[in-house]
Amino acid sequence: MDSRIREHAKVLADWSTEIGKDDNILIRTSDSAQELVIALYEEIAKREAKPLTVFSDNESMRAYLKNYEGELDTPEHFLASTKKSDVVISISSDPNLMAMNDVHGRKIADLHRAWKPIQEERMAKRWCVTQHPTNAQAQMADMSLEEYKDFVYGAVLIDWEELHDKQETLREKLNEASQVYIEGPKTEITLSIEGMIAENSDGKKNMPSGEVFTAPVLNSAKGKIFFDKPVIFQGHEIEGVKLTFEGGEVTDYTANRGEESLKSLLSTDDGSKRLGELGIGTNRNIDRFTKNILFDEKMGGTIHMALGRAYEENVGKSQKRNESAIHVDMIKDMSEGKMELDGEPILEKGKFPWEH
Repeated sequence: MDSRIREHAKVLADWSTEIGKDDNILIRTSDSAQELVIALYEEIAKREAKPLTVFSDNESMRAYLKNYEGELDTPEHFLASTKKSDVVISISSDPNLMAMNDVHGRKIADLHRAWKPIQEERMAKRWCVTQHPTNAQAQMADMSLEEYKDFVYGAVLIDWEELHDKQETLREKLNEASQVYIEGPKTEITLSIEGMIAENSDGKKNMPSGEVFTAPVLNSAKGKIFFDKPVIFQGHEIEGVKLTFEGGEVTDYTANRGEESLKSLLSTDDGSKRLGELGIGTNRNIDRFTKNILFDEKMGGTIHMALGRAYEENVGKSQKRNESAIHVDMIKDMSEGKMELDGEPILEKGKFPWEH
């Protein structure tokens, strides 16, 4: 076993989820991540906790959705196991990232709705999403498997306490601000974050991480924004997304490719037409776009917005939370733009004030 796999497992157990004695641990993955699961079981055993692994993959889910004709219901047995868990670790390792491409977007939206209670229960736990390097993901990123392993572990095996401290300055500025202004190619948009709560994403829930994020006030987004990085949604690739907002809601949309998938995404429910997140990527170790949102949204000098569900921890008591069955991030490179908080530049030409 590559020694970095055991280092990865230790980071997940110690830093990301703080596994303790008698904790019930639920691991969700495909069998492509067997080595990381073994390394995690070693760490779980050392802490006298109790593991359970649920293996699934896109091919299995495709087979189910292509043959199921009824209304999708929440799998209560999976919900029950999630409720009984103290820690939920999800490992992305699917051997075929495109297996869901021929599944109708409406069925995928129905699946999201049916699984919403499980998603909400998971997020009430100590949870973490991570990546185990696979050939499929390496191919998506246009890398060899060995090159991709170096990329993944380069982003995972860093000093997370140091990164946490660097991000605190940005988190504090977001918490103090009311108005956000963003401009760039095909982009000029304003939104309010007044009364919202920014979070320092430092590897506790995403591994790797490196972002500070908050939630826009529900009805505040106004203007247009162009996302120059492709959006990957359930295996469907959507390129060149341009959204127009009025009163916080998408009033017009276009995409250079995959516009039908974008339409399905926006039609999921009422909340899918509104923003649930504004994030700022800070991780300079993630230096290229790999079509993997876990990494891509953390790229230093980028921003991302998510259509759909707002995280409960971001929404202040005086504000209303956007609710939706989906949460889909869309990324914008800010190397040719700027972002201001109450008129103060916080990100200009891809750099933060402390980097100039």
